[in-house]
Amino acid sequence: MAQICVLVAGVMLCSLPACSLARNLPEIQSLENKEIVRLLRHMKRTPLHSCLKDRRDFKLPWERDNIAQNQTAQGPCSYHQMLQQIFHLFSTEHSHAAWDNTSLNKLLSSLDLTLHQLEQAEEGNLDCPFWGTAVREYFQAIHLYLKEKEYSPCAWEIVREETKKRLSFMKHPKWKA
Repeated sequence: MAQICVLVAGVMLCSLPACSLARNLPEIQSLENKEIVRLLRHMKRTPLHSCLKDRRDFKLPWERDNIAQNQTAQGPCSYHQMLQQIFHLFSTEHSHAAWDNTSLNKLLSSLDLTLHQLEQAEEGNLDCPFWGTAVREYFQAIHLYLKEKEYSPCAWEIVREETKKRLSFMKHPKWKA
């Protein structure tokens, strides 16, 4: 019940002009999102089938069927929160030790550019308490998993695949301007 109230409050807050989107933002996000997913796919180093024993359910804090609904309700901040957490995850020292630096730097540059474009388009109005908390908890579980697995190549491969999959869920509904 409390989650529904928070979601309704988020919908009400994001109906304010402060949560409006630039007209071309969905197109920017779509192109950048595809590029980020492509870069994540290109980073693959370890065959996923050899890492099956390391699979983990990271317990999404949202229902898979409701991700688009939550994203729409919370506007562009949902996309921003995901990208921010992905950037943080892949900019760690452990990540630099695990991945090819050229591929990793391309990914980080693409994430940084997309975050910058989103922040400019929204003029810093990217607050979404419900979504932000849920995404941070989700990525905290990923960080703990990597630490538990001692940042092994298979653990990073599982995380890369998980990140790619979750980012591909970030469809870009046509938010109203």
